[in-house]
Amino acid sequence: MKKINLREFYNTRKDQFSLTLITGPKTLDNSISSKYLNRPGLALTGYFERFSNKRIQILGETEISYLQSLKEEELYDRLKELLLFDIPCFIVTKGLTVPAQMEYLANEMNVAIFSSRLLTDILFHALRKYLEDEFAPSKSMHGTLVDVFGQGLLLTGKSGIGKSECALDLVERGHRLITDDVVKVIMRDEKLVGSSNNDFGAFMEIRGVGLVDIEKMFGIQAVRKEKSIDVQIELMPWHDNLDYERIGLTDNFVDILNVKIPIIYLPVSPGKNVSVIMEVIAMNHILKMYGYDAAKVFTKRLQEDLQRKSKIPAAEQKEQE
Repeated sequence: MKKINLREFYNTRKDQFSLTLITGPKTLDNSISSKYLNRPGLALTGYFERFSNKRIQILGETEISYLQSLKEEELYDRLKELLLFDIPCFIVTKGLTVPAQMEYLANEMNVAIFSSRLLTDILFHALRKYLEDEFAPSKSMHGTLVDVFGQGLLLTGKSGIGKSECALDLVERGHRLITDDVVKVIMRDEKLVGSSNNDFGAFMEIRGVGLVDIEKMFGIQAVRKEKSIDVQIELMPWHDNLDYERIGLTDNFVDILNVKIPIIYLPVSPGKNVSVIMEVIAMNHILKMYGYDAAKVFTKRLQEDLQRKSKIPAAEQKEQE
């Protein structure tokens, strides 16, 4: 089971979530093991029957106001009972001040308390998105991800087949690069989303040239951070003795993180305009999403024509020909 070290979380996300550590540094030795959040309103009143203690606990204005309304002895008893549970951390929103007893007990029982300047709803939604991505099933794939007409095309194939060169041509034609060489794939809301495996920028390796910076060379409009993966295109060398798909009636799918997406096995050879074919694949996928399948339409019309001709006498067919 995946866990996020609390110290790493604080060091890498304190600016994003406007966090300040209230308790001592030793409380950062804990870890986050759930992608869900909890507001411990009932737990603060002493009801622990269904207390989700493994989650990050969010304390907003309502919770802090309630704690401040308690008498000192009652507050101490409630907090001590609460902090006996294995809690990863508390985050107090709006920059509110926690009671001094809570800070003291949290340090004693090694539970971190953070303060955030963000409003409760804003922090809640931002944290939830971050945790969903962190705990989502993920894998890294060797390939290149491009956005063509709004469709995420994942280009795969053996090293040197021409994935980067094809992506470069697509960028030059006005499309967008998400990442080259290694694609980090996560499952979000039952869909696959691809992004770069690092934060170095939109660099691309072109054999014989070296590294080029796509953003600096083509502008900010030529790149994007992430994109849903709609179609995988496996580039493969052309072989005369192989039987490639000619009509397109058979749909092939590939399973990535238990999500099935269409896959197209595309043979490449010198002089073949692969970039134009990529654009056609993207547009064809859009048409299929709207219910139009060219292969099925062609086959239906062909069958209708054959049926019509089968009903015409042979002599009449000869005259028509």
